[in-house]
Amino acid sequence: MSSEIYVSTDVEADGPIPGPHSMLSFASAAYTEDKQLIATFSANLDLLDGAKPHPVQEAWWKTQPEAWEACRKDLQDPQAALTAYVEWVEALPGKPVFVAMPAGFDFTYMFWYMMRFVGRCPFSWSALDIKTLAFALTGLPYRKNIKPRFPKHWFDEHPHTHVALDDAIEQGALFCNMLKDLRAVQAATLAAGQDGDDSGQNAAEEPAN
Repeated sequence: MSSEIYVSTDVEADGPIPGPHSMLSFASAAYTEDKQLIATFSANLDLLDGAKPHPVQEAWWKTQPEAWEACRKDLQDPQAALTAYVEWVEALPGKPVFVAMPAGFDFTYMFWYMMRFVGRCPFSWSALDIKTLAFALTGLPYRKNIKPRFPKHWFDEHPHTHVALDDAIEQGALFCNMLKDLRAVQAATLAAGQDGDDSGQNAAEEPAN
């Protein structure tokens, strides 16, 4: 089994990019490849100085009063929260891999905040995008890889509430189920290759002498 720890991460924000807008809340759920949830981290953050919500996100949040209330309680200073988070990731018992869907959004926020307030990122410059993994597994066009089109067996019974910790846990289980399918494909491909010889012809198909 891989020594990697898959850190499923969800960000809730009030705009499309950090700096002009703020990360309201974030959470990570750390999974082993066999879907053991070994640790979680979550924090609600004070707004950035001078930042303001984007009108589109501001309107959307008005449709999610429970999630909004959840991410606006027990607010923490971003520097304190992100420092604690980086130290938490660095203490995980394996090499951390950032996992999200879409990773382009969540990693943009997390990387910016970590570099701005801590000065380092324990994930280096990389993030694993669940949508891209789905593209490789399903054979669907990239933009068709949305959750309603995913195989049902990829989903466990976890809620998706737009509360960061709930969504990070749900997303992490989804990823582990997808990874299980990927490993099965890899094993089948390896077995098929071992059945043949250097010519690429299966031994069972060789003509009789």
